[in-house]
Amino acid sequence: MTIRGWESKYREILKEFGYSRKKDNQSCKLLDSLLPKKTRITKIKDLIENKPVFVVGAGPSLHSCIPILKKHRKITKIVADGAARAIIENGLKPDIVVTDLDGDIKSLKKAGKTNTIMIIHAHGDNTEKLHFVKEGFTTLEDLQMEIDVCFWLIISRPKK
Repeated sequence: MTIRGWESKYREILKEFGYSRKKDNQSCKLLDSLLPKKTRITKIKDLIENKPVFVVGAGPSLHSCIPILKKHRKITKIVADGAARAIIENGLKPDIVVTDLDGDIKSLKKAGKTNTIMIIHAHGDNTEKLHFVKEGFTTLEDLQMEIDVCFWLIISRPKK
């Protein structure tokens, strides 16, 4: 999806869910002001570009996938916040956690205190939770785009 394409999709999301662009912008600015440190996008590219990656969500098959994830520990794991607890409790370390801070906060804090990269989606409905970023979470530093929403899209394209 292009940034132009995202803008029209974002307007649809705002309308469908009754979200406020103004609150989203305020939340983004607050998150940026709270960030204790930043992670360069090159660090993320090094983890995922042209490599196999597990994208782990909190679906019903999560627990049955744990043995596969353990067998392939060295493969990068991008974990949704709802799956972080199961991953950590099973002795695995997420390489990247994508969160809007609605998952298990204890697990998010635990992951955030390691070298796990935390990608935080700030939006108007999670402003009150953003203070958790002071506890070791990070975000991207050198991805500078003029868009009206703090939602980081990471795209890995194969080399030609």
